[in-house]
Amino acid sequence: MTHTPIESGSMKIQTQTIWQTEEAQRRLYKRTLYIVVLSQIFGGAGLAAGVTVGALLAQDMLGTDQLAGIPTALLTLGSACASVLVGRLTQRLGRRGGLATGFLLGGLGSIGVIFATIWNSVALLFVSLFVYGAGTASNLQARYAGTDLAKKSERATAISVALVSTTFGAVAAPNLVGVMGQFAQSFGIPPLAGPFMLSAAAFLAAGIILFILLRPDPYIIARSLANNQVQGLADSQPIMNDQPAASKRGIVVGAAVMVLTQIVMVAIMTMTPVHMKHHGHGLHEVGLVIGIHIGAMYLPSLLTGMLVDKIGRKAMTFASGLTLLAAGLLAALAPADSMFLLITALALLGLGWNFGLISGTALIVDATQANTRAKTQGTVDVLVALAGASGGALSGMVVAQSSYAALSLIGGLLALILIPVMMWSQRGQNE
Repeated sequence: MTHTPIESGSMKIQTQTIWQTEEAQRRLYKRTLYIVVLSQIFGGAGLAAGVTVGALLAQDMLGTDQLAGIPTALLTLGSACASVLVGRLTQRLGRRGGLATGFLLGGLGSIGVIFATIWNSVALLFVSLFVYGAGTASNLQARYAGTDLAKKSERATAISVALVSTTFGAVAAPNLVGVMGQFAQSFGIPPLAGPFMLSAAAFLAAGIILFILLRPDPYIIARSLANNQVQGLADSQPIMNDQPAASKRGIVVGAAVMVLTQIVMVAIMTMTPVHMKHHGHGLHEVGLVIGIHIGAMYLPSLLTGMLVDKIGRKAMTFASGLTLLAAGLLAALAPADSMFLLITALALLGLGWNFGLISGTALIVDATQANTRAKTQGTVDVLVALAGASGGALSGMVVAQSSYAALSLIGGLLALILIPVMMWSQRGQNE
């Protein structure tokens, strides 16, 4: 019998002798969630820095609005490439090796951004933002870690636990933009580099936490249990019995949901700080709006996860499309000097993204088997990251050629495509 590297020798014996009982698996499942929560608090703080000041940094260094979306495009493109790396490392080494590597690379990218601002090097800035995207990739893929040993009826809830824990760091970081800017200035560093100092420390901390604490690795255990079941060695395995057969349609639909929500969210979010700066808002106001936006992206996750598990993936995908439409319309129509309406629009934008991400992720997990799940998840996240890169790159061009209102309106209307996508999915199931 041939075994892959993560299933051979002592690991196979350990899996057969220790992790066969449902009680042992449940203990590991809960422990995994605790570790993911801790790492995601730091990971959320790391990703928020680039989101908050990336466009402003490019505008400042390049001297034009038309290229202000390039930082978001670069970090999301870097996230796409890193998603492949993280997915393949996870497939071979487990969640611990894949996620820790991505976070550590993200920390190195943040350090590179700091030096790029000190030396006023646009080339180094672009390369560093690309590497920084690896931290974003790990932060997003960490949501899968809790699902490895979860029952089907609790998968969306497990995803939501990882996402909601991101909130604590992700909301705090944008509101520290001013403080970190002053801290950077005290060392003679440009203030816009300040948030990336926080990002570097946060990503490195997240990677170290996962590397040290995520033992035994939940993906390795889940994969070994799945193989044992196929081989007839674990006939009474309660957690893995509900694993569905791989479904190409389910993967396509789940990917489509996440891609569409990512394009809409990233495009509008990227240009909001630039739009606000043009109308006299300072860094503190920008930080407040983006902080609430990121909070809406992650904070409702526990409720969203329960709703996805209870009322279904289809209903929550519909809710995502309608919420994103409302966000686009409000952002387009809101007066630029109205902080309340801008905050409301960006909060709805984050909430609609949250509905779509958790619904789409649950669809992907439902449609894959443990043996190939990590690789498929990495591939799907590549598409999601590329969608974000496209949205970020095109957003600046759309605003430069028309307006922020036009960009927001286009984004809202694009979100409505989610409804026919889910209708097609349901039709396929009934055929």
